[in-house]
Amino acid sequence: MWLSYLILVGLALVYIYPFIVSVSASFKTDAEATQNPLAIVPETITFAAYERLFGDVPFGLWAGNTILISVIVTLGRVFFDSLAGYALSRLKFRGRTIVFVGFIAVLSVPGVVLLIPRFLILQQLGLYDTYAGMIIPLLSTAAGVFIMKQFFDSIPDSVEEAARIDGAGSFRTFWTIVLPMARPALVTLFILSFQGSWNELGHFIVSRQSPELNTLTTGVASLVSGQLGQGNQFPLQLAAAVLMTIPVAILFFVFQRRIMNTTAGAEKG
Repeated sequence: MWLSYLILVGLALVYIYPFIVSVSASFKTDAEATQNPLAIVPETITFAAYERLFGDVPFGLWAGNTILISVIVTLGRVFFDSLAGYALSRLKFRGRTIVFVGFIAVLSVPGVVLLIPRFLILQQLGLYDTYAGMIIPLLSTAAGVFIMKQFFDSIPDSVEEAARIDGAGSFRTFWTIVLPMARPALVTLFILSFQGSWNELGHFIVSRQSPELNTLTTGVASLVSGQLGQGNQFPLQLAAAVLMTIPVAILFFVFQRRIMNTTAGAEKG
């Protein structure tokens, strides 16, 4: 038992230590961060990096774009992925198996392979370098459809019979009967969608070029690449990384309990 705890503690330190170093370095001076980057306690604590972040760097613009895109994409994925998952689970139509196999096939394709075709499509449709081009391709994912389809498959058809007897159509049955029962899967999809859109980088690189459309990920990438200044700027870069981590961490910890509660409730039911 003690050996297991020691292994868990060791693994936790391996994952947590880089984040602790990031937080610590964000309060260092540029010189100290360069000379002693792995020190946990700064010799001189300074908020210069955070002051520069909100003064010299358009961090607020990046955050605003990220929040706007993440909220729209998250809501879109929850709606469209659950709707598509329900259709594949419940509706009997010709070619349903082929469509589902297609979704599985997409899951096996590395996302980076699709970046250039996505860029070409956006350019041809006139959506390149627009909010629409950044948002629309992210509104649904094969992984989200797969998660919802598998969850709907676990719900007995009998729960929908009463609604059908009352004359409810497929969409009404989905919206009022089945979707509320899928709360655990919806919460999971919500977290994954928000985290994925918040941390998205590859798509935003190929879908925009205007500085006004920078998100937190592309903005921080420009800091790391040195496009916005000279020198290593470690404290500035890490301060931006720390701040952009906070919303996702809060969301995860808040909804983690929700996932556990809804899953436990489903098992009791």
